[in-house]
Amino acid sequence: MRTVNLTTVTWRKSSYSNQDGGECLEVADNLPHIPVRDSKVPAGPALVFAAGAWAVFVDEVKLGG
Repeated sequence: MRTVNLTTVTWRKSSYSNQDGGECLEVADNLPHIPVRDSKVPAGPALVFAAGAWAVFVDEVKLGG
């Protein structure tokens, strides 16, 4: 398993996240791989996806898939 240094990335809250402090997802864009984390646990683990795979996932969510 490869480790990715995420200490300098800029995180943004997903537009699909609950703005009431509930289910919050953060992503860091414009990287070769897209890290995703739980905003309630910023020091916790992040899942890292290939940019192409993340784009397909986001497109499917937009379509309601």
